[in-house]
Amino acid sequence: MRLSIRRLVAAAVLGTAALWGLAFLRSATLADWLRANTGEESWWEGIKGAGALAVLAVTGPELDLAPDAPIHHKGANRFGVNTFVQLEADPANVRRSFAMLRDAGIGWARQQFPWEDIEIHGRGDFEDRRNAPPRSAWDKYDRIVQTATDHGVQLLVRLDDPPDWAYAHPEQQGAKKGPPDDLEDFGNFVAAVVERYCGRVRYYQIWNEPNIYPEWGERDVDPEGYARLLGVASQRAHAACDDVVVVSAALAPTTEPGGRNMDDLRYLDALYRAGWQNEFDVLAVQAFGLWTGPTDRRASADRVNFSRPMLLRDVMVRHNDADKAVWITEFGWDSPPPLMAAPYGRVDESLRAVYTRQAYDRMAEEWPWVGTAFLWFLRRPDWEWHRRPEGYFRVLEPDWRKTETYLALAGLANRYPVLRRGRHAPDAVALQYNGPWRNVPESGPLDQKVGAETAELQLSFAGTGFRLSLSRRPVTVGGGTAAGAAAADGAVNPSLGDAPRLFVVLDDISRTLVPAATDDGFTLEHSDLLDDPGDWHRGRRELDAGEHLLIVRVDAGEAWIDHIQVFGPPPPAPFDPLWAWLLRNALRWALLGGIPVMAWLVWRRMRAGGRAHGDGDAPADVEPVPS
Repeated sequence: MRLSIRRLVAAAVLGTAALWGLAFLRSATLADWLRANTGEESWWEGIKGAGALAVLAVTGPELDLAPDAPIHHKGANRFGVNTFVQLEADPANVRRSFAMLRDAGIGWARQQFPWEDIEIHGRGDFEDRRNAPPRSAWDKYDRIVQTATDHGVQLLVRLDDPPDWAYAHPEQQGAKKGPPDDLEDFGNFVAAVVERYCGRVRYYQIWNEPNIYPEWGERDVDPEGYARLLGVASQRAHAACDDVVVVSAALAPTTEPGGRNMDDLRYLDALYRAGWQNEFDVLAVQAFGLWTGPTDRRASADRVNFSRPMLLRDVMVRHNDADKAVWITEFGWDSPPPLMAAPYGRVDESLRAVYTRQAYDRMAEEWPWVGTAFLWFLRRPDWEWHRRPEGYFRVLEPDWRKTETYLALAGLANRYPVLRRGRHAPDAVALQYNGPWRNVPESGPLDQKVGAETAELQLSFAGTGFRLSLSRRPVTVGGGTAAGAAAADGAVNPSLGDAPRLFVVLDDISRTLVPAATDDGFTLEHSDLLDDPGDWHRGRRELDAGEHLLIVRVDAGEAWIDHIQVFGPPPPAPFDPLWAWLLRNALRWALLGGIPVMAWLVWRRMRAGGRAHGDGDAPADVEPVPS
């Protein structure tokens, strides 16, 4: 009987523990945590993903992402889509495409200008004689540029796909052609495009996915070869238009070792070692989620998921290139029909829309070094691609029906923008300027904005503090600046003390900040509104986490705005919320799980007490207590 009771108690304890363990595994809190850190929809896949995440937390490298670096070329509208309007036979469809982008609040289109479709028949020949009557090969692309401009959509123009005449043996090049025999031919083409659209198109991407077959032709990939091609193209582009911005080719995410396909991390490192750093202004990457969602935090060299840009950013920072923005020129999720193969993953249409929203939210909240991100892709003009899995990345159907992803993207892009953690240039889309402001390009680490009396700046930011960095106003003295004259004769020119008087509103508090002259140029009188004083900035720290409203008005003088930095905590480590949840529930588990144990201990005590009072047989070698 004693053994049976012990077994019953042990079974009760184990059963209670098993029930609590199962409840823990299936709890909504854990399911949400798994989805928010592994990107997995299945709880079992999420459990396995959490194990991989735990291993990475112990053995994985610590990434340096330089979140507070002054990043160039990231302030504009961050919503973009890849387009194929060069395939449209009817110009009305080009107008309709850009109108739908504008209506959705999408500010960018990544659009290919194929070399083989512009300089078609020979070197310097820009006439299209493939069909009668002959016409200028520029006509189509002139319409694209003008239509995009008319609809307020900026273009990132991708230049690649050489014509047959660029090779001595074009029949050996395969369907996707690699670099031309003479890189100067490509340089001439780049210069012709950039010069033609100077002042209307500023951003150009040179080539696409040179680290995989067949984008580098019928040959092994070659990082040094792409660095040379980029160098020629970049130099010719900058010579053709001073204001041009060169975007590198996006590397395809892959883990293969080399030959026809090379790991994008190794390829990027090889590019830096080849000395390419000064040949581009923006690094392009890709971020396809494939089989998991955008919250998959397993950033590992052997895994392709939405977090892979973090690894590429770490390579940039290690090579002292932290001040360049990362643009994600292709990302998205695929929704092929159930009976079609799914080499790029498979999600349903509703989940694809959710993932798109979550992806943009994560980029805004956690990756301040990311500029514009281009969803793959808007629309193809016919149904041919719907015979293949890649056709189901589309945002619009060929008959113009809107997918749920288009509606989700429109809802995101049309929201009022909020600045988040990071250092932001004065051209950030979240900044609203009213009154007399003017641009001063490249006057400091970033472009500057100058406001005269009555000029007003308004912004919302999400974080725990901000810093508005100003610079002293340069004054011309004898053909140079006052700063230069001061440096020459060792004196400080009094005109450098002309600081603005600002009226500042932070949430529901307002103050006037009066300038006070200093030997360094100027500063602003300390106020109880601001607690982050400095010679060149004013700010506030230790605010409650959340959204805040900041309004700055120039009451006198001129305000030269260098940048605005928003402070906030770094993204939480994946296991932080899980540990907090475990601690909150530990006492509850201890109490409820301990009930059977307590019952067993009470039963044992009662039984021992009963024996002491003669409720059982005494051992043979012990005499009874006399009565």
